[in-house]
Amino acid sequence: MPKLEPAFYLEKNVLKVAKALLGKVLVTEIEGVRTSGRIVETEAYNGAADRASHAFNNRRTQRTEIMFGEGGAAYVYLCYGIHHLFNVVTNLQEVPHAVLVRGLEPLEGIPDMLHRTGKQRVDYTLTAGPGSLSRALGISTALTGQSLLGSRIWIEDAPAIPPKDIVAGTRVGVAYAMEDAYLPYRFWIRGNKWVSKGKGLVR
Repeated sequence: MPKLEPAFYLEKNVLKVAKALLGKVLVTEIEGVRTSGRIVETEAYNGAADRASHAFNNRRTQRTEIMFGEGGAAYVYLCYGIHHLFNVVTNLQEVPHAVLVRGLEPLEGIPDMLHRTGKQRVDYTLTAGPGSLSRALGISTALTGQSLLGSRIWIEDAPAIPPKDIVAGTRVGVAYAMEDAYLPYRFWIRGNKWVSKGKGLVR
């Protein structure tokens, strides 16, 4: 399938992008090893207005500067010093929107995914959860700033998921964001076994 067009990433509504990414295929080619998975779970981060966003109140640091660039780049950050979390930068330059990819259904390079993760067999833990999928696909902070139109990490087009098959809920691990922690900014494909087991907040 072709790579997503640049215009896909320039959409101004980050919630639309987060839902539109469901069903698309995330691909990496790291040191000659190609791996891929269908995106089944995402979380939207609404930039300066979103207390859960790294760029809340237009906070600019060396780490978050990539979020202020034009949509279509990878933003990978280290969580708890262990997990590399992959985000898609969206919207126009200076508008720091991003979508975290939280779950993948593995497609290509499954033996390589097992090797990278040290697992003996395939189950949902291979690519369910943002840290797990990054490990399986070889994604690290070294990819921050890489164009999603390039040759190391990209997203391929695929048929849209029908709205009736998309579930919305609260994001995971953002209790610090006060009332914004209750926003229904997490999306997943209904009934898909590769969706993470992370629990959002219930008000």
